[in-house]
Amino acid sequence: MAALAAAPATVAPESTQQAIGYPSLFLLVLIGALVPVVPTGALVSSAAVVAVHRAAPFSMALVFVTASLAAFLGDVALYWLGRRGMRSKNGSRWLEAIRARAPEDRLAQAQEKLADHGVAVLVLSRLMPAGRLPVMLACLLAKWPLRRFVRGNLPACLAWTATYQLIGVLGGSLFAEPWEGVLAAVLLTLLISAAPSAWRRLKPR
Repeated sequence: MAALAAAPATVAPESTQQAIGYPSLFLLVLIGALVPVVPTGALVSSAAVVAVHRAAPFSMALVFVTASLAAFLGDVALYWLGRRGMRSKNGSRWLEAIRARAPEDRLAQAQEKLADHGVAVLVLSRLMPAGRLPVMLACLLAKWPLRRFVRGNLPACLAWTATYQLIGVLGGSLFAEPWEGVLAAVLLTLLISAAPSAWRRLKPR
């Protein structure tokens, strides 16, 4: 009887964490795809660290599916809003947000690579820090239909999620405490994100 009475107390926190954690991860990654100021890679890596230490069945798979779906839907929604802005006489704030985060030199490179390699560039752009929006803007300027963008963006989001989840798995495996793994994963993802910008500032003109 004592064991039965204690069982709900041990199961409830785990189920509560899952009920809150996965929807929160979905919403934050979705928002980060639409408003590119949220460090979504760090979110995925942190969730993977927690999943490693939780050792619950299917937890890693749930993190992968949740983050991939949120990133995919966010990208598709942003591209759709960008297409509406391209057709609109006055544009849109979403299109302006994409333009503001796509410097001219990065946009020119993205357009050149897109013309040479097509859909494959979308996959690489998701894996490169600050590479997603210049390529997305290049797709908009090339007037890609939404269906073509979706075909390329799906494997891009899967590869992106797998990469940052692997960073979280490594962080969770190296440290005994979850918070240590989360801290290491966040620092690593932020370092990766900041590296291209730092390189552009430091390299000689």
